[in-house]
Amino acid sequence: MRRVGAEYDVVVCGGGAAGIGAAVGAARAGARVCLAEKYGFLGGAATNAQVLSYCGLFTRGDAPERAVGGVADEVLAALRGLGLDTTAHRSPTTGNWIVLLDPELLKLALDRIVAAHGIDVLLHTRVAAATRTGVAVEGVTLAGMDGRRHVLAEAFVDASGDANLAMLAGEDFRVGDGEGHLQALTMPIRVGGLAPGTKLDRRRLQQAIAEYNADGAYPIARTDGGIFVHMPLSGDLWWMTVDLPLPDLSSASFTRAEMEGRARSHAYVELLRRSQPGFERAHLVATGPQVGVRETRHPAARHTMSFEELTAGATHPQAIARAAWPIELHGEAGKPSYTYVGGPGHADVPYDAIRAASLENLWYGGRVIGADVRAYGSIRVMGTAFATGQAAGVAAADYAARGRTVDVAAVQAALRAQGAII
Repeated sequence: MRRVGAEYDVVVCGGGAAGIGAAVGAARAGARVCLAEKYGFLGGAATNAQVLSYCGLFTRGDAPERAVGGVADEVLAALRGLGLDTTAHRSPTTGNWIVLLDPELLKLALDRIVAAHGIDVLLHTRVAAATRTGVAVEGVTLAGMDGRRHVLAEAFVDASGDANLAMLAGEDFRVGDGEGHLQALTMPIRVGGLAPGTKLDRRRLQQAIAEYNADGAYPIARTDGGIFVHMPLSGDLWWMTVDLPLPDLSSASFTRAEMEGRARSHAYVELLRRSQPGFERAHLVATGPQVGVRETRHPAARHTMSFEELTAGATHPQAIARAAWPIELHGEAGKPSYTYVGGPGHADVPYDAIRAASLENLWYGGRVIGADVRAYGSIRVMGTAFATGQAAGVAAADYAARGRTVDVAAVQAALRAQGAII
């Protein structure tokens, strides 16, 4: 029976990879969908934090093997239609396969995709409150430019990355590792003004970093030079070397991180100008609207994926997605560690990992799904987020269509029909 006054079958909170996966997955399943996003554009970390690569779409190995399809395929096809080469690129630093992005093309591609699927998108809109009846979310209060509006729906997906909806609905959550420790932030930067054909000399950069760290204002933790690659279209250098600790989730801590991150970015570009041939006229093109956040809140789920599941490449009869990205942890700023996924190079994400622990009509997508401290290092990336988000959206649509119950086998069949890989 439809909830009295419900405007939508599914409301999705967050317009990043998981939110796009959820909204499109639900719409493809026949649901009427509302997607709320706090920024003025979609894309999540790829567009708001300049994380300009999709990680987790492929297993690690000598050749890229797809681990994620479905909505991610639609996004990649749209980007190719706009002239972007989406061929898998192997990182020389980590050996992992990624797809490089252009943020402006991605914004346009996602705008077109959600419009094509008839999704009601509300940008500049936050979920400000949630109401519940017993074990179900009844509605959410959306705060936008025109004030507040309470929206009722049959089902909900938290793809916020920060568990905003789950928290407001009263679900339990942990912060970071449960003892207050959070993974470090990174502010990826784009550097332009390079002479044609210029390549960054890693050995020379490492020497320059060692000299800078002797008395520089902002010592560089990534003494290996960090991750850098030339971007498609612009030819800008994309550089990940600005790392910062996050002591807590206060606005004061985020403010300090944003300001210090920008100061570091300018200082490090100056280091490139002084030390790298061809970088004499280099300048900072962009830092992104916000610093890159890896970890905040983890809401309680009905299944918590474990480190052991990932390292064994575990399979599950109720699989709804695959996790293939290595367990990448940033417990200390600038000191990432990698543990590779075992078995065939991917592990199954079980259905219960995307279900809220105590709410029957709330699903998770992206970095808020159930995962322990170490497994989280794998499931949080955007490629995997497309897959878990799509599964959450399809499950939410199934719940709405069936009258508040879910047939997991039917969800799996619907995902396969949508091109998902499970």
